[in-house]
Amino acid sequence: MGEYRLIRLGEQLREEISQLILRQQIKDPRVSTFLTINHVEIVRDLSYAKVNVSSFLPDEQVERGVAGLQSAAGFIQSTIAKKLRIRQFPKLTFVADKSIKQGFEMVKKLEKLESEEASAKLENQ
Repeated sequence: MGEYRLIRLGEQLREEISQLILRQQIKDPRVSTFLTINHVEIVRDLSYAKVNVSSFLPDEQVERGVAGLQSAAGFIQSTIAKKLRIRQFPKLTFVADKSIKQGFEMVKKLEKLESEEASAKLENQ
């Protein structure tokens, strides 16, 4: 499958999984509506797809949510496979992605340093 088609299918899977979470169709209590599907990376032969999940919740809650999504992977696959018409549906693997949270924390640290630097300049004047 072409690279563009894989990216497009990944975006479509991301949207469908996000909608299942948002509409609370996944009945596992560990799956929170605050979970965000960032990116879906599909292997060229459509056998596997890695789903990156993130949230601003504490890390242990994100890990529980990922475990809940992983246990509901069969339901998610069958639900989405009914909507999409593709020859082979990939096996979904859910992974906790902490990059967005880490980036947000880094921006907060940089803003704090800038404000300290600005207050130090005001004191020296």
